[in-house]
Amino acid sequence: MTAAAPATSAGEPLRVETLPTLPGLGSLYARGAAASGRIAAGRAMPGLPVIGQGRSEGDGEPAPLTLPDVAYRVTRVPTAELAHHLHDYQRLLHEPVTDVLPAGYLHVLAFPLATAVMVRGDFPLPLLGMVHLANDVELRGPVVVGDVLEVRAWAENLRPHKRGVQVDLVAEVRPQADPDAGPVWRGVSTYLAKGFHLPWSDEADAPRDEPADADAEDRAPAGTWTPPLPTGRWALGPGTGRAYGAVSGDRNPIHLSALSAKAFGFPRAIAHGMYTAARALADVGHARGDAYRWTVEFASPVLLPGTVDVAVTPDDDGFAYVGWNGGRRRQHFRGTVTPL
Repeated sequence: MTAAAPATSAGEPLRVETLPTLPGLGSLYARGAAASGRIAAGRAMPGLPVIGQGRSEGDGEPAPLTLPDVAYRVTRVPTAELAHHLHDYQRLLHEPVTDVLPAGYLHVLAFPLATAVMVRGDFPLPLLGMVHLANDVELRGPVVVGDVLEVRAWAENLRPHKRGVQVDLVAEVRPQADPDAGPVWRGVSTYLAKGFHLPWSDEADAPRDEPADADAEDRAPAGTWTPPLPTGRWALGPGTGRAYGAVSGDRNPIHLSALSAKAFGFPRAIAHGMYTAARALADVGHARGDAYRWTVEFASPVLLPGTVDVAVTPDDDGFAYVGWNGGRRRQHFRGTVTPL
């Protein structure tokens, strides 16, 4: 993964808006719920003033989806007071308790700014109902408690998916002392919005290699995938989602209780995808080094309470990991950790 300057789909540089502080996720989710309702109403009644999506000229098709032409930035983000919060995160995720911020914690730090992009009035997709497909993260050196940081976030690469459209939310963490030197951490989170459509520009665009669909075994009947020998087993209690929500700020109802999850179509609460990915990263341990690339692809949700079998295995470049339901032999997630 190489870092590129934020740009629109037409290649124009994004406008940079500087916010005074990192926003809180609670208020962002409230805005996201309102924006999701507005988008749903606009799709149902495209001719309605203000909220209607409108029609393009001539063919009666919906107006094209366009991402915001802005990148958010927050400067002078302190970390000196984060030690207690960091150590709570590390204990929950089974990371060593140190003053070094692991890549998963930096995701927690930057995630609210990326969410702020997704709840803008000109963001064309609804926050509610978005499916988290994958993450691709690079940590290029240690970040420690006491560092002062700059955080940036924007949306890019809106593209077709056979179930809708997918989009990348990019977040970067830079040292405030030299932000032009490039990011010390960079994360790309890929999301799917079902039911939206973009024209296929080329047959080669067909998503044969998309993370959610790359392995037919993920969709095969139970028992058809042969898992590796597990190197670990996680027993996740019913409060796992609430515990991760407390340290991450991500209190999406689907993670908090069976009752609130059922309102969104899940039989029980589900674990946060980034909890499972960061727990697998912790399982890799010190062998990942201070600089590494960390990827994850999500296949099926982890219902709580539940048990996840995990295998971390060395490969030519670093480590591969996979998590699955041992009873149904169905993958939940898989990824890699590659020292840089």
